[in-house]
Amino acid sequence: MTQRKYRPETRLVQSSILRSQFGETSEALFLTQGYVYENSAQAEARFKGESPGFQYSRFGNPTVRMFEQRMADFEGAEDARATATGMAAVTLALMGQVRAGDHIVSSRALFGSCLYVVEELLPRFGVTSTLVDGTDLNQWKNAVRPNTKTFFMETPSNPTLEVIDIAAVAKIAHEAGATVTVDNVFSTPLWQSPLALGADCVVYSTTKHIDGQGRCLGGVVLGSNKFIQDNIHNLHRQTGPSMSPFNAWVMLKGLETLAVRVRRQTDSAAAVAVALHNHPKISRLIYPGRPDHPQAEIIQRQMKGGSTLVAFEVKGGKDAAFRVQDALQLVRISNNLGDAKSLITHPATTTHQRITPQARADLGISDGFLRLSVGLEHPDDIMEDLLAALDKA
Repeated sequence: MTQRKYRPETRLVQSSILRSQFGETSEALFLTQGYVYENSAQAEARFKGESPGFQYSRFGNPTVRMFEQRMADFEGAEDARATATGMAAVTLALMGQVRAGDHIVSSRALFGSCLYVVEELLPRFGVTSTLVDGTDLNQWKNAVRPNTKTFFMETPSNPTLEVIDIAAVAKIAHEAGATVTVDNVFSTPLWQSPLALGADCVVYSTTKHIDGQGRCLGGVVLGSNKFIQDNIHNLHRQTGPSMSPFNAWVMLKGLETLAVRVRRQTDSAAAVAVALHNHPKISRLIYPGRPDHPQAEIIQRQMKGGSTLVAFEVKGGKDAAFRVQDALQLVRISNNLGDAKSLITHPATTTHQRITPQARADLGISDGFLRLSVGLEHPDDIMEDLLAALDKA
């Protein structure tokens, strides 16, 4: 696999396979906590980092390492560390870069738990933050302080599908001596490559598209060898947010079908967006890839595809949105996304319920706002289910 540069779909299936002496076809699942050494000197050398090999599965595991290396190869990164959840990945990526007295600049359009880490958790350790409108480059510039260490963003954002110009923000950050950390969950590595656009670190909740079938939790942090060693490696090793070998094995199986699933889901989501556009009971529809998206020009040059997510606002507020959700027969109510099954959620009462009504309004999350994750069902069945439910709005 290292002799030539294969295309992404091939790397998702074949990259970084570590076969045991039995020559298995499928990646092996190494359910082990520890490892045996041939002698005392080898154990000493392993712990000193002088001899390659595994020591303890909190530090590293053959199955987990296969997943990390395959993700790094797919992303175009030099190294990666897998974590137990997506939020563990976000927390590790941010906390690994800062110390007491440092400052973070973040886009305000974030998943609720990410907002918690930036606004409530990090300040407990003396790290301050400034939230900005991610689409306004001047706000990024004006937020920079002498102690700013990293810029953090989701793009597209959860749940309003706002898209940020990664290259332009990275230029501002690097001129200020700061790094750029990008949550790329909604785009997946298939449609957007933050590292190629200037980001220093990319994080994923692998629970979403990478697993893709609602089975396991997981996350991953990716970057250069230097970034991982300087910021992530020791914190990951000592605090233990490790991905389990079983979940890593499931994620490896998910990667094999990622390109097929995401392409199908993206095509279906685009078709749903067309079907719902100008519907009399919808006041606003957002889909990356449509010419009426507020950041359509950035999307055209930054992303290779749209999204598996569609967001829309139902006229009539919360009561109308709830009637639509409750009338659905095929699409299920769930706050997960990227699943093979189509899922819908009401962010104001689920993923973003803990932030204030004013903060939700500033983000464009109204009481009638719904986020739809399009699955692998026939697109006509999804559209018919949505249209029938909208009749009940």
